[in-house]
Parts: sequence; structure tokens; C-alpha cells
Amino acid sequence: MRNCSDSHTGDDVPGRTSDEAKETAVERPYLQWMHYLTPGPTHRRLGLTCLGVGHQDGLLPTVGPRTLPHHVVVVVTQGTGWFRTADGATIDVVAPAVLWLRPDVVHHYGVNDPGWTEWFIDFTGQAAEAYETLGFIETDTPVSALTNAEPAVRAIGRVAQACRRGSPYLETEASALVHEVLLALRGERADESSKHGSMLSGLARNACLSLSIAEHAKHLGVSVAELRELVRRLAGSTPKDYVMTIRLGRAKDLLATTDLPVSSIARRVGYDDPAYFTRVFNRRVGLSPSGFREQHHRGFLTQDNAQDDAADNGEDNAAE
Repeated sequence: MRNCSDSHTGDDVPGRTSDEAKETAVERPYLQWMHYLTPGPTHRRLGLTCLGVGHQDGLLPTVGPRTLPHHVVVVVTQGTGWFRTADGATIDVVAPAVLWLRPDVVHHYGVNDPGWTEWFIDFTGQAAEAYETLGFIETDTPVSALTNAEPAVRAIGRVAQACRRGSPYLETEASALVHEVLLALRGERADESSKHGSMLSGLARNACLSLSIAEHAKHLGVSVAELRELVRRLAGSTPKDYVMTIRLGRAKDLLATTDLPVSSIARRVGYDDPAYFTRVFNRRVGLSPSGFREQHHRGFLTQDNAQDDAADNGEDNAAE
């Protein structure tokens, strides 16, 4: 089993005597555990790569001003503190909250008495840019309030557990969990209004109706500009592209699981012109609807097949 070499200070360090623990408690009024990874070239191709993980609690020392070459998210679960931006503005940090430390951007922060509790994860990778575009990594502010920190903490805790037990797949497991951390944080951001989420769900629900973007906006009770900003912030795309994504996903389902003609499927997903639907599908998917069906259908239940199956089941039951 691989040996994880951890950096761990505080009165709960295994093997430390009570006198040593008391001395450490005087010198360092906080508890600290962290572990850092050095992934190889193959692991760095996973999209997001975990570089470190940790948990700290107490009156922690001030961090910075400094820069790092990679991303860090610091999830504060208890306590208060402050974050000072590069232009000198100070932002109050009140748990639950997340600090977004971005590559090559100066960060400077500290805790208020009597301290705070934090979990952090360091990561890097080419996929980080896409997560920024999709809004899963905040770029407009270094501090975001959370409604609930527990989902993200559980994911970070699983990375810590993998380190502690010496997982033979540590780098791969930790990298997979970075995605989970970002997803958990996005779902608990206090600035993500439930009303906005409902509007995006409403747009998805009506995506296969033959409506223009202006008609969708009117149906949702917002202007086209407001809808455009909402979809950009929540889905990282334009309303038109978001609707197209929903429609093509539904079309794929129908192509793979039914024997409906392509023209019927086009109308079901909101395209009155089957030829236009085929052009859109071909351009986005890379093959025609018929080509997709040939590749992906698993067989579908036609009316004749259903009658044959019912007859076969009746014979089996009679034999029993």
C-alpha cells in the first residue's frame, strides 16, 4: 500500500505526547492537516488534476499577499475573516463561503478571532478554462457565499480519506473528485437564485416547442437580454445554443429507441423543416440522423414485435 506523507500539526497528531501537544497548541493556536500530490504526465491529461488537499481549524496565520500558479478553492465552514483584493478592497468572509484563488492573481486573506474552519483543494488542468466559462469557477469575485458547504466538504473529505488510506489509484481518484467539488459548490452558491434555476428549467422543459427565443423569454417573463445573461451565467452558452442542445439530445433518444421517421422526430423536437433539422444535426453531431440511428439503436419495440412478445409470454405461461 502506498505511503502518504502528510503534513499534520496540532494536538491530534498520532504518536505525539500530551506535553508535546500542549507545547504545539501554545505555539500554533490551530490544527492543520494537508497532503500534496505530484501527478505525472498521464494524470495531467485527465482534464483536472488534484495537486493538494487539506483541513485547517483555529486562529490561522494570514495568507499572502501572494500568487500561485494553479487554482485553489478554500471552503470556510465556520467563523469569519476577510479577503483583500489586488486593488486594496476588503471583502468580509462569513461562513459558509468559498474563496476562489485563481492562477497568477494576487490573494491576501485572514481570519478573525477566534478563528475559522476551512477545507481546501489545489488543482490545475486544461478543463479549468471550460469550468470558468460555464460558471463553475467564479471569475468575477474572489469570495462567494454558500447556502450549504457540506456537499463540497464531503467531496474534499473523500480526497483526504484516499490520501490517508494510501489508495493505489490516488491521483486518478483525487482528480475525479475535483470535478465533484466544483459541481457541489455550483449547486450551493447563494447567488444562484432558485428563481433563476427555475427559469432555466422552464426553458429546458419548453425547448422542443416550436418557439423563437423572444417567445421563450416572454413565456418566462423576462426580456431577451435578461434571458441571454441568465443562460450565459448558468449554462455557459446562448439561449439558442442551449435550446439546440436540449433538442438534439431528445432527438438522439428518439432515434436510438424508436422507429419514428426522421421527419416525425424533427417535428417532435421543434423543427418544422426536416431538412433544416438534418443540417443542424449533421453540423453539431458530425453525422446524419440516420447515421446516428444505425450506430446507436439497440432495437425498438414495434407494434408487431409487441404482439409477438405478448403471444410468446402467453405460451410460456400456459406451459407452466
